[in-house]
Amino acid sequence: MYFIDFFAYIIFQILQIYKYSVIFYVIISMLVSFNVVNINNRIISIIMDFLFRLIEPLLKVIRNIIPNFGAIDISPVILIIIIEAFQYIMTKYGL
Repeated sequence: MYFIDFFAYIIFQILQIYKYSVIFYVIISMLVSFNVVNINNRIISIIMDFLFRLIEPLLKVIRNIIPNFGAIDISPVILIIIIEAFQYIMTKYGL
């Protein structure tokens, strides 16, 4: 029983880190697009590449499902809502 609780706790924390990574990815990409942060900076380039490889596959799936709203990309918001829903289900039903 304790192993299942520990496993559920680890999954919950991984989802929490992933949710914050999505938020950080959106903020960094907005700063890059407004030329506040230079993408030629080595550290920023490494961080953006890592976050792109981590987050973009799920965002791509969501973008294929939802309709295009022009210049507004709501796929990160949808992804955060899905993560929150999984966390709520885990908390509510004790998984």
